[in-house]
Amino acid sequence: MTTETKQQTRILVQAAAAVCEDKKGEDTRILELDPIDAGLSDFFLVTSATNDRQAVAIADEIEHKLKKEFGAYPNSVEGRRQGEWILLDYVDFVVHVFLTERRAFYDIERLRKSARPLTPAEFDAELKAALAARTRAARRNASAKARPVAAKVAVESTAKKSAKKAPAAAKSSVAKKAMAKSAAKKAPARKSAPKKTAAKKAVATKKTSKKD
Repeated sequence: MTTETKQQTRILVQAAAAVCEDKKGEDTRILELDPIDAGLSDFFLVTSATNDRQAVAIADEIEHKLKKEFGAYPNSVEGRRQGEWILLDYVDFVVHVFLTERRAFYDIERLRKSARPLTPAEFDAELKAALAARTRAARRNASAKARPVAAKVAVESTAKKSAKKAPAAAKSSVAKKAMAKSAAKKAPARKSAPKKTAAKKAVATKKTSKKD
């Protein structure tokens, strides 16, 4: 049996035990059976009734509640007509509703010495603790799975930002180069005319001197 299936069985046993308490069943006990000699069942739920009417009422209400709230049906039901010992077999657990004197006669708890007896309150406390532990484990697993995803998202986000910045930087560089070229074109050319004029004047002066 998987942990999840056993947890579901515990919830059904708890619901059946609550019916026993509501219907004034006496000395209600849950026997957690030893896996070695438990056979197919994991739990026995045992309670006592003062008369056959009460025994039948308890058994009927257990069957009704488990069917209505959990969709669980007993594999077999025995002893309902006599009402001295009603047995509801849910495979993973079995409910025994006894008349007080019949319970003392058969002494089912003594026959299952290796079983661990629990009151409904003790069983309820253990179930709540198990469910809380399961919830914490599920949260830890979810958190552990979320961390790599968050890291991946962060890396992808950084990569996208870098990819966006790269074209912008390239555009900026191209723009700077274009501005530089534009500035170079606009810059005035160096004036060489005065030098040429001075040279022409020098030649003319020499020619004049030769004529004189």
